[in-house]
Amino acid sequence: MPGKDSARRIATPAVYMRDPYKILGVKRDAAADEIKAAWRNMAKAVHPDHNRDDPTAAARFAEIGRAYETLKDPRKRSLFDNAVRMAEAKKQEQTIMQQRQAAREAAVRAKAAQANAERVMEELARAAQKAAADSSRQQAGTGEAAEEMVERIFGARAAAGGQAQSRAHQAPNQQPQNQTQAEAGKRMDGDDAEGDIKGDGETGEAAANGAANLSLPLSILTSLVRRFTGAKDTGLEKAPDEVTTATVTIDDVLKGSWVTASLPEGREIGFALPAGTTDRHEVRLKGQGFKLPGMQRGDAVIAIRIAPDPRFTVDGFDLRAVLPLSIENAVLGTEARIDGPSGPLTVTVPAWSGSDKTIRIPDQGLPREEGGRGDLVVELRIMLWEKPDDKVTDLMRSMREGLFL
Repeated sequence: MPGKDSARRIATPAVYMRDPYKILGVKRDAAADEIKAAWRNMAKAVHPDHNRDDPTAAARFAEIGRAYETLKDPRKRSLFDNAVRMAEAKKQEQTIMQQRQAAREAAVRAKAAQANAERVMEELARAAQKAAADSSRQQAGTGEAAEEMVERIFGARAAAGGQAQSRAHQAPNQQPQNQTQAEAGKRMDGDDAEGDIKGDGETGEAAANGAANLSLPLSILTSLVRRFTGAKDTGLEKAPDEVTTATVTIDDVLKGSWVTASLPEGREIGFALPAGTTDRHEVRLKGQGFKLPGMQRGDAVIAIRIAPDPRFTVDGFDLRAVLPLSIENAVLGTEARIDGPSGPLTVTVPAWSGSDKTIRIPDQGLPREEGGRGDLVVELRIMLWEKPDDKVTDLMRSMREGLFL
């Protein structure tokens, strides 16, 4: 059908062309007159007649024209905005799927770590029974010594550490010469074992004293379980974070309102907007993310998006507003009323204020984390009358041609 073909012809350039908002240097919520003014200024600046030495001027001028053609037509602009939103939604969906895949992989790792831990505990139980049965035969050199069992399970280094600890804790009724030899053995090869025990955070001297009913090499086995399974000092590997987006208003940020966000797994989570929140700020909620067996719970990360506001645009912690001015008020100066975030404000416009003039009103922006607030930045914009005025036209012509009265 002709209608569908024409829509396809319009939509295709909008998707593959460069962002027309970035080309013209305007925001996505810019009004039609703002877009037109930006196009005029840029077209004048890059016009090929004024940039004869620039071989790229013609291409830049054409690109500015295409961007303006897209944004001045409400239908074309809507098609481009919809295409951008669809691309962003697809990117967000891909991010959520990547998070779920990471969660599944983390669950597999946790299951494998749990199986390894269970196998180690079975070995420990057998080692304890073996050590109890063979403790009387170790002196005679028969049976598998506990040190050999540690070496079989964990390797030679752990067995050497167990031997060093055994020598360091010999009975106090031994000869002084034997004590000296035991201390020398501890200095030679016991440093690593002592470092392993103290570095674990849950064993050491107190744990060794509490294991009086076990042979000394077995007292270090529990401290080695974490190293064998790869667990860190926190005890468990952390599950992936859940990332989502919450759209709020400027008033929500100003009031620190309570907002609710939907997590990828379908659960909703509520939180109060903290001071320091601005557009694209991330709020991290500890321990509120994915919950997987055998793993430390992940965090919930909420990316804040501030919805467009007809009064202001957000610039960091500053709010920006536009104040239209007639030519006579820009030349002579005036006082004007504008909408502030907390109510109407009076702004004094100095005489001879051009469209590049800004007026900054302190502490009228968004709350900062360290205290205080950003500013309200008022941008002045000179506007012509809706209908032509002959006297003003004659005056402007006289000024341009130098015929001053």
